Amino acid sequence: MLKRLAFPVMVMVLLLGLVHAEYTASSVTLTVYPDGYVGVECDIVPPNYTSQISVPLLGSHVENLFVADENGDPLNFQDENGSLVVYIENGSLVNVSYVTPDLTSKKGLVWTLNVNLSVPFTVVLPKNAVVVDLSDIPVEIAGNSITMPPGNQSISYALTYPTTQSYTPGNAQRERAHDWTWILLGLLVGGTAGTYLLFTRRRSTRREETKKTAPSREEFERMLEGLDLNDDERRSLLYVYDRGGKASQAEVREALGLPKTTAWRMFRRLERKGLVRILKGKKENWVELRF
Repeated sequence: MLKRLAFPVMVMVLLLGLVHAEYTASSVTLTVYPDGYVGVECDIVPPNYTSQISVPLLGSHVENLFVADENGDPLNFQDENGSLVVYIENGSLVNVSYVTPDLTSKKGLVWTLNVNLSVPFTVVLPKNAVVVDLSDIPVEIAGNSITMPPGNQSISYALTYPTTQSYTPGNAQRERAHDWTWILLGLLVGGTAGTYLLFTRRRSTRREETKKTAPSREEFERMLEGLDLNDDERRSLLYVYDRGGKASQAEVREALGLPKTTAWRMFRRLERKGLVRILKGKKENWVELRF
């Protein structure tokens, strides 16, 4: 009798292990907005033979939650007590994205981002942010992007704004008169020029687009040499260039012999660097160069 019960129990234990197996977070990006909200984007590589994974959410208040596979197709999920249960289906990569206000706090003019992660993560601060304190030595700093090591980390920053012109109280009436004069003149000029701009905007836009010509292949290769790119990224960009500046991800992947997950991560890196634009289609995604 005990032997008969032992086999089903072992099968159940194995199945539970497959369902709740640990996963690997390949990349985590936190985009901080001026109002304190943080956009969270996490790429997860699930283990083999796993039907679902549980992903903890960074915050109790979550908005715009979206879960997709490596092709951008939505995946089914459930929110259970602050953790996201994702049903993987046949996907080899899971992308989780959402927005939360729970990761930042403000004291005076200084904002502080606090997060505790077991993997390195990248924080993209607002363009007008000035870092005033870091909890640890960053792994990398590139412009307003900071990559932090794993652990309980914090980044404090302040937002800078353009200064206004000085004002002399003794000239208040004169300043008001000048203001009204300029307002009336602005309305007259604006009313006359508005109609003209309305009809000429498209024409001028077309002229500007005509002026923007793609660089030659030699110029494009020299441009890539000055960038921090690996061989796969450089070969992929040249392949897309040779295809007229636009190609499907599947086409590039098959031409260069790249695994599906590796290619997906590569295209995301190139998009974050501003070198390509990913266009989502009904059946497959496309990659377009940004000259």
